[in-house]
Amino acid sequence: MYGRPRPGDTGPVIAHTADLAPARLHEIRALLDAAFDGEFGDEDWEHGLGGLHVLVDDDAGLAAHGSVIMRRARHRDRWLRVGYVENVGVRPDARRKGLGGRVMAELEGIVDRAYDLGALSASDEGARLYEARGWQCWAGRIGALGPAGVVRLPEEEGSTYVRPALAGPLDAAHELLFDWRDGDVL
Repeated sequence: MYGRPRPGDTGPVIAHTADLAPARLHEIRALLDAAFDGEFGDEDWEHGLGGLHVLVDDDAGLAAHGSVIMRRARHRDRWLRVGYVENVGVRPDARRKGLGGRVMAELEGIVDRAYDLGALSASDEGARLYEARGWQCWAGRIGALGPAGVVRLPEEEGSTYVRPALAGPLDAAHELLFDWRDGDVL
């Protein structure tokens, strides 16, 4: 089942970007624009495409969304497959009903089964949800491997959260070095 629940289904729908109709993608983008109160740009949107989406509908339409895409991060001498959580949002009138937690539970299951590590960049408001779910604020340095080499990202330190999945414990004495992408790197 891709993009829409079956009649009577109350569970989240999981679908790859490629399986979502243009109208459904437009619906997701509109939800995220509303959820982030106009602070959601085209690059933010692009960062959440190309992976798996978790969607929750209610009687008024799409109520909550999140996606997980694959990235790479080097920690110590090993490159890890990272399930990077993006574009988690709940429609403003549907908040405080547990929908963000339902979306995150599905995303965490994907991360735990398929990736070495889960990671995300959290707003102050979002951080409460992630911390309550066991995500840990990364205490070490963060960087990215950019076109001109390694770039330190001190502005991401303190707002990047990790969920060690298959990789096991990480050592904050060693940086996390993420792959580069346009816009906000993390």
